[in-house]
Amino acid sequence: MTNAEKINANWSRRAVVYQIYPRSFKDTNDDGIGDLNGVLEKLDYLNGGTDASLGVTAVWLNPIYKSPMRDFGYDISDYRTIDPIFGTMTDFDQLVSEADRRGIKIIMDFVPNHTSSEHPWFQESRSSKNNSRRDWYIWKDPKPDASPPNNWLSVFGGSAWTFDTATEQYYMHSFLPDQPDLNWRNKEVRAEMADVLKFWLARGVDGFRTDAVYHLIKDDKFRDDPPNPNYDASRDEPYNALLHLYSQGRPELIETANTLCNILGEHSADTFMVSEAYLGLPQMMELYKACDNSLHAPFNFNLMMRPWSAVAFKKFVDEYETKLGENDWTNYTLGIHDRSRLATRLGQDRARLAAMLQFTLRGMPFVYYGDELGMEDVSMSADSVTDPWGKNVPGFGVGRDPER
Repeated sequence: MTNAEKINANWSRRAVVYQIYPRSFKDTNDDGIGDLNGVLEKLDYLNGGTDASLGVTAVWLNPIYKSPMRDFGYDISDYRTIDPIFGTMTDFDQLVSEADRRGIKIIMDFVPNHTSSEHPWFQESRSSKNNSRRDWYIWKDPKPDASPPNNWLSVFGGSAWTFDTATEQYYMHSFLPDQPDLNWRNKEVRAEMADVLKFWLARGVDGFRTDAVYHLIKDDKFRDDPPNPNYDASRDEPYNALLHLYSQGRPELIETANTLCNILGEHSADTFMVSEAYLGLPQMMELYKACDNSLHAPFNFNLMMRPWSAVAFKKFVDEYETKLGENDWTNYTLGIHDRSRLATRLGQDRARLAAMLQFTLRGMPFVYYGDELGMEDVSMSADSVTDPWGKNVPGFGVGRDPER
């Protein structure tokens, strides 16, 4: 079998991916939080082998790892343990087995950019400047005036640097202070995260959605990000005040992503990785080059981010298809846990049209759970917000809670 034949035989070429946000999907033990057994109970709805089921062939699970839940699972304190609120490893193994029996692949959410501040690695790292894991995270001295090392911003508001009084240095976090960034220039970090992937592959996982991949590699000189000349404080969130040229997306990212893809390829030719990054077409095409084995694609959010316009949609699709390599595979996403639901954004009629468009375009469709039912955002008051982005960046609605 040629390389092209192997690529075309990969399950991703025929996949319909259904995204499940486990904590709100289905609760089976009446604790108010969805769980793995809730996903298990709905497998026949997803693909029970009848015309009444959806025909889903892959499920992407948002994080289910052990976590303090400061960012609802994207702050991981143990990459090899299921958080008890979702169930046990036995529950997970049963889910993988039953999904496989129905022809459903399991995609895990892989969060390599940062850990929880409660992760033992970070606890060791912050214990002293001489600790063997100090360089696993990004630590820098203050400026002479005690201010942060540079002007980098957190996606969740404020500086990307937090001062640690114990060792009198700042540590970097692209998101919450509770989510310190790992240092992906450190070989031990890369090796450890490779082992995390291998651990889950050995448990029968078929692929990964790699979170915040564009944040992995920062400028090694820690230069200031330049101001964004188009920033409008009355319209744009504070993070967009700068052009993030140095705090993310450095050229070495392609090599790093390729390393991750090769781990999957070495395990099996029947694996797949999709990388989360909100990118324009030129940067997206660069990220396609990250994997030698072509079993990878950057998430394509471009239709979701464009205005409702047939002209705009056609223009993007034509450009996208023209630029793809021979073995590159397309994907289209219209709904996700970080954006207002499809039916809320477009209305029920347009949401149905958008779904028809998505499923008639070439490539892999990603469907956020409930979008097939026309589910809309939940109405929430400001004082009921739990999303840290919604709390930390006032003036931009109630955050991501309504769609979750």
